Amino acid sequence: MVRPTQYLHPQREPAPVRAAATVLLLRDTADGIEVLMTRRSANASFAPGAYVFPGGRIDEGDTTARAIATRRRTQSRVQLTQAIAAIRESFEELGVLLAHHPDGRPVSAEEVAAMDRGTASTTVAFADQCVTRGLLLSTDKVFTFAHWITDRDLPKRFDVPFLVARMPEGQTPTADETEQFEPCWVRPADALARHAAGGFFMIFPTVRTLERMVAYPTVDAVLDACANRAAGEGPIWTSCPRAGWLAGQEARYMETESAFGELALVSPDGQIVHTLDWQSTQAVPLLKNVQRLTAPNPGAMTGPGTNSYIVGDADSGYIVIDPGPNDFDHIGRLWRATQGDIRMIVCTHSHADHSPGALPLQKLCKTSPPILGLASAPTARSTARFTPDRVLQDGERLVLTTPAISDSGETRVPLHTLRVIHTPGHAANHLCLVLEEDGLLFSGDHILNGSTTVVDPPDGNMNAYLDSLDKLDAACADGGIGFILPAHGYVLGDARAAIAHLKAHRLKREAKIAAAMRELPDGTPEQWLPLAYDDVPERMWPVAARSLAAHVERIQQMVKP
Repeated sequence: MVRPTQYLHPQREPAPVRAAATVLLLRDTADGIEVLMTRRSANASFAPGAYVFPGGRIDEGDTTARAIATRRRTQSRVQLTQAIAAIRESFEELGVLLAHHPDGRPVSAEEVAAMDRGTASTTVAFADQCVTRGLLLSTDKVFTFAHWITDRDLPKRFDVPFLVARMPEGQTPTADETEQFEPCWVRPADALARHAAGGFFMIFPTVRTLERMVAYPTVDAVLDACANRAAGEGPIWTSCPRAGWLAGQEARYMETESAFGELALVSPDGQIVHTLDWQSTQAVPLLKNVQRLTAPNPGAMTGPGTNSYIVGDADSGYIVIDPGPNDFDHIGRLWRATQGDIRMIVCTHSHADHSPGALPLQKLCKTSPPILGLASAPTARSTARFTPDRVLQDGERLVLTTPAISDSGETRVPLHTLRVIHTPGHAANHLCLVLEEDGLLFSGDHILNGSTTVVDPPDGNMNAYLDSLDKLDAACADGGIGFILPAHGYVLGDARAAIAHLKAHRLKREAKIAAAMRELPDGTPEQWLPLAYDDVPERMWPVAARSLAAHVERIQQMVKP
């Protein structure tokens, strides 16, 4: 867990969330699903002028209305209350009522029109009106599609299930002309296109929800996905987005998107203070004691470039992790970012975009800091030869200290401790580092953000790679590691989940390779490759062929008698 003293910005408590519910009313057309949307008032305190789905806060009356709500066996009491609130809000805002008579007859348009939507001088409670007319709420036909929690940076926040239901037959939506205006039916893809063109403003959760909705061909397909979710009743996804700056604009991200973890590390309270643009001209502070300087070597294999990390501060001096390629400008920037006070240089492995900068950086420093790591194995390519000044032992700790005065005289106080973890697999001499005081894992190329690392035999080994993933997972569990700082890409949050996802992806790929080998038992790796990597662009197949070779080696070892 990151020490509060290392955050770059003072933290503040986000605004409390309020319970609310919204519903996507859906209908089938010859051109696909349409969803009912409406424009919010320009004077609204939340999302003014945005096109939204009907919804609002959950009221106390929504709980008491359970007595007239029909309930699925698998529907929880909380879901039932949320569905009641969504039905009430769609009635009040658009005059659409999901209800039926005890004998199953749907409520008629005339019955709905006779009810008070809250515009009369004396308003009868929604539930009471339904009771008077002998109506039951069709809450058993309402399902949970998504769950959104308003971003932490906003002053007004809600905890909102995005529910889905089929539009009742025979009813016509009519806006209340107070909170909502211009009800319209729109295909999700069309709404997204109009939003992108600037003529149909929607807020982030609405956009992301419609992006998911595009995948469903019919209303039945949507309802079936919700009703038969593998994990049981509940949202298909849950998200509380985070925002940063990108190209001078606010950019928001869900938990599954690459920048989310970095925003969680730099600004846990959600303030929009971090810039996500990739650049290599200056170090990017992530914490007070961690900076990232990205080498100017972007490409298919390196993504935005190789990340060099600077750990430490002016009091303790600095450790540079992965000084990168032998690039004169990059090495100079590392030296300037540390004021030349580098105590150690650590290379996670010997590949050409990680270790060649170590020696020229060392020569720039008057103190000649030691170059640490693991020597390259005989299996390493000629471009990946590396011999450190000192070999790091598994479990060894590298400590940056600062002087302190006590009654007994001057002592050295540890400030930043990096623990070494040997992690062969991507390369035989690969290692990772854990910043123990702050629960950060510097993963080198073992774990990346946005792609999977290449395991290239003979220096790379898939058995060793998977074993090292298990070793890192255990370290995260034991050491409270929350974030992974990779050599390529943004910071990853939820370290153990990231490792589990990566291992599952590797094993899924291995299963496809094994299936290809069974389909073509006399085939070659060149013939198996298109079958096993049919979901990868063909331009990347030469790179994928290396990892395929590692998987084939592992599969053949497993099937040996």
